[in-house]
Amino acid sequence: MRTADWILIFQQSITDYHKTDDVDTPVNNPYAKGTLESLMYEKNWIDTVQWHLEDIIRDPQIDPVNALEIKRRIDRSNQHRTDMVEYIDSWFLQQYRDTIPAGDASFNTESPAWAIDRLSILELKIYHMHLEAAREEASAAHREACTAKLSILLTQREDLSTAIDQLLSDIVTGKKYMKVYRQMKMYNDESLNPVLYQQKK
Repeated sequence: MRTADWILIFQQSITDYHKTDDVDTPVNNPYAKGTLESLMYEKNWIDTVQWHLEDIIRDPQIDPVNALEIKRRIDRSNQHRTDMVEYIDSWFLQQYRDTIPAGDASFNTESPAWAIDRLSILELKIYHMHLEAAREEASAAHREACTAKLSILLTQREDLSTAIDQLLSDIVTGKKYMKVYRQMKMYNDESLNPVLYQQKK
């Protein structure tokens, strides 16, 4: 599988979400658990729900109590997203465990899964920008501006897809090697966030 396949999975996830367009809709992953397809679908579902939570929390009329609840939900989603990215990178590490890097192999600054994370979010941008470019009640100027932005996003998708495919090809052939650096987020850890651990004194 390559990026063209994953983009189709992202599109499927986005389409499935918008059948209800409800952030509380449970994920119904159509792929077999543990497969890369399943991971890609779940990854994009997390991104899609969070995209809409970010929209909701920006409502200027939102109830402050509800806003705090959504903000904490977004924090949990960010942690879930990070965990999923690391899990996908671990999948790639396992997949390429027998590959021996060349003597002059180089290390990429971004792991495959973090690049795929950007691709997943990019697909959400494309979906929603397309809606805006076609929104009938919007002004002609708005639709024209969004059409221009959509064109840039599509070019970005092509470039990012090519870069990810090339990175994976280089890893397979030993030209590059990869590592998984755990993000070690501190604000969710009761032993590392001073606001949290000072409350236990």
